[in-house]
Amino acid sequence: MRNRVPILLTGLICLAAGYLLNGPWVSAQGGGSAASIAAIPNQKGGQDVFGAYDVVADWPKDLATIPGHEGWTYGAGSSVFAESADRIYAVQHGELPAIKRPMTKKLSDMGPSIFFPIGRLPWRDTTSSSPPGNGGTGQLAEDGMKAWERAGNKMGVDARWEHHILVFDGQGNLLPDAANFMQWDAMMQRPHSITINPYDPDKAVWFVDDHKHSIWKFSHDGKTMLARYGTYGEPGADDHHFNRPTFIDFFPNGDWVVADGYNGTRVVKFDKNGKMVAQWGEKGANNNDTRPNYFNNVHGVAVDPKTLRVYVNDRGNHRVQVFDKDGKFLDQWKFGDNPSDVHLIHIFDGYLWAADRGTSKMVKYDLDGHYLYSWGTWGDFPGGFWGVHDFSTDAQGNFYVSEVDKGGAQKFRPRAGANQAYMVGKPLRVAWK
Repeated sequence: MRNRVPILLTGLICLAAGYLLNGPWVSAQGGGSAASIAAIPNQKGGQDVFGAYDVVADWPKDLATIPGHEGWTYGAGSSVFAESADRIYAVQHGELPAIKRPMTKKLSDMGPSIFFPIGRLPWRDTTSSSPPGNGGTGQLAEDGMKAWERAGNKMGVDARWEHHILVFDGQGNLLPDAANFMQWDAMMQRPHSITINPYDPDKAVWFVDDHKHSIWKFSHDGKTMLARYGTYGEPGADDHHFNRPTFIDFFPNGDWVVADGYNGTRVVKFDKNGKMVAQWGEKGANNNDTRPNYFNNVHGVAVDPKTLRVYVNDRGNHRVQVFDKDGKFLDQWKFGDNPSDVHLIHIFDGYLWAADRGTSKMVKYDLDGHYLYSWGTWGDFPGGFWGVHDFSTDAQGNFYVSEVDKGGAQKFRPRAGANQAYMVGKPLRVAWK
């Protein structure tokens, strides 16, 4: 018996060595073919720079080529919503002068070997350039536009305060009824987000202006304001006030929920008739608070249509907090420490996707918070991300982003043969196609 033990151990060691020499570990390290984790299985060469997508060039059409927009380009892009593959809404902070990229120059008065712009680096931040610039975020909203003007900017020269809501077809052409939304431009101060309730057969358009502490509900064609929630220009925290709300989402029965917001520290739930039925949340510390139901910068909310759980982006604390439909805390997880800075979350096909402005990634999680996949790269070239603030998909699988730093919106189409698991997913459409 004693002699058999060493022989048995020797045999096991030999088997293990054979497995290491010929098994998947060696294949992954070199020599064999490892299991593919690419968006296109067994792709030879290349990289998943844009994940499972290809960039759609020149979408939307250059604003300067549209009559009446000569000499202007897109301002900070804060939201995008694809109703269909041929009707896409985009929100921007007005228009900016169309200025060509400057020649690289040495800035000797600033210090040795300092050049601007460098290589392919972005050179104009539309967040700062577009009204109200950086003057409003984290401050009293009413001071935002004044701060932009004190910086030496002039309306009509450094920006145009119009075309906050744009509507494009699948080729990137501006649709005629986009002009209907222009009638509301003057009452807006910081256009933030746009969406449509997928359970509403009339397809009313919902719009959030965080500086005016208001949520508007427009008719589908933009001609009529159907309702307004919040007290215009007046911050607060009751059933008639918001404090810089950001995004909204809907329950299957028509109820809806608001992330409130930049200065507010709560989530607010309304019934389908617009009556407040619940609110929850308290002001927390910034960057490291782990207490349930404490928020700092409530900047995103998503409802799981199956479980009715409410997923809240507690942006200041780099985490998701999960609640039941009535506001009872259930779970939480972190997106990661700095530089992570998630701006928005959406649920598609039973998974939660997050747009991380800090890492320039689209990040996929299951609904229990397990990390699954990410893709994206930073830059102001076509396909690069710079300040993704909202994203959307259509029923054909096309993917859209709006960007506050680069400006405007972008469109991506699925790559031929791409694995569906690497795509952001298709939207929920119940009452309309």
